[in-house]
Amino acid sequence: MPLLLKNARLFDPSIKLDCPGSIIIEKEIITHVIKKGHDLPDITEYIPSDKQFDLNGAIIAPGFIDMHTHLREPGEEHKETIKTGTHAAVAGGFTSVACMPNTIPVNDCAAVTEYILSKAEKYGFCDVFPIAAITPGLKGKGLTEFGELKEAGAVAFSDDGRPVKNPEMMRRSLEYSKLVDVPIISHCEDIELASNGVMHEGRVSTKLGLGGIPCAAETIMILRDISLARLSGARLHIAHVSNAESVEAIRRAKADGLNVTAETAPHYFTLTHEAVEGYNTNAKMNPPLRTFKDMQSIIEGLSDSTIDAIATDHAPHHADDKQLEFARAANGIIGLETAVSLALKCFHNSDLSLERIVDAMSLKPAKILNLPTCSIKTGLKANLTVIDLESRFIVNPLEFKSKSKNTPFIGMKLKGRPIMTIVKGKPVWIL
Repeated sequence: MPLLLKNARLFDPSIKLDCPGSIIIEKEIITHVIKKGHDLPDITEYIPSDKQFDLNGAIIAPGFIDMHTHLREPGEEHKETIKTGTHAAVAGGFTSVACMPNTIPVNDCAAVTEYILSKAEKYGFCDVFPIAAITPGLKGKGLTEFGELKEAGAVAFSDDGRPVKNPEMMRRSLEYSKLVDVPIISHCEDIELASNGVMHEGRVSTKLGLGGIPCAAETIMILRDISLARLSGARLHIAHVSNAESVEAIRRAKADGLNVTAETAPHYFTLTHEAVEGYNTNAKMNPPLRTFKDMQSIIEGLSDSTIDAIATDHAPHHADDKQLEFARAANGIIGLETAVSLALKCFHNSDLSLERIVDAMSLKPAKILNLPTCSIKTGLKANLTVIDLESRFIVNPLEFKSKSKNTPFIGMKLKGRPIMTIVKGKPVWIL
């Protein structure tokens, strides 16, 4: 049956659309975009009442895409599965996710890529796009079969969780990625410089007696990979940018005209290393939370598009992996069900425009990964995110759809959140 979304605010920066209106969807496709002041077509008379949604001014935006998610399947289904992870994604307003390859076994061959896609087809609540490993087993030696993996469905290559330490290997990966026209997503970390660090190197690490990781551990590798991108002419995407030095390095690369893009995650523009106080393992991640100055630089980098995208780096862990002494606890937090609201926190604080948020969470991820364009246009697939800017709630992980609950945002009061997620024309999530 057709679906009517009425009394909405239609918002799509890609076509400079921002006006009151309604949308009609039939068979996965947007068939009518009706701006306020225009009559609804006759078809609306035949749409059942349970297929009509009065959105009371809520925003309809192109579907949000998380380009950096860990779904943990295959291999660590006790932390997350494709089913639970995509359920969390649509509850967080995402119509698509791109999943990282550090599964068990690693997604380094067509068989694993195809397995992920088959499970997503059967159990997924949203579209899933696998990211394959750069090197077999994420071991940094040799390259995976880029052409074969792309044909199987991989949309990018990354050894996320580990850097490609060997610069010659990284150069070759960039050159081969250029041949198959997919980006390399780089986890930028100098392992030796990070050494045994477990949080940001600074005042708080000294106070807590914990090993520190300097900003340079990230920035040095970013500078190396930018140089290799310059040499190869390939597309380089830098994952989870966390500090001011890194933002400036990326800004200079873009000014030089290099094909370099970057992402950050909501925790890097909403939290600082003070969140680790009390040895809070839910605030332990890699790269680590940085200083207030770094946080402000991340926001500025997002505002001026030096940082292209906002991605969650959703990293679910079983409670047993976090309820350990800080140095032994696992890195990472869940993020799918808080990311949009945390980005909107910056909107309400006047730090980021709504246009930039939609661009960073929908339009740019699609462009970077060569995914079909999400747009509020007739004839296109209806992947849409509906947002209520005024809805208030308190973060409670017990209400999350994710199998894991490791978030540092417990108890935070937030304003604005997704209230409906439409995937292929179907409302797969309604608050």
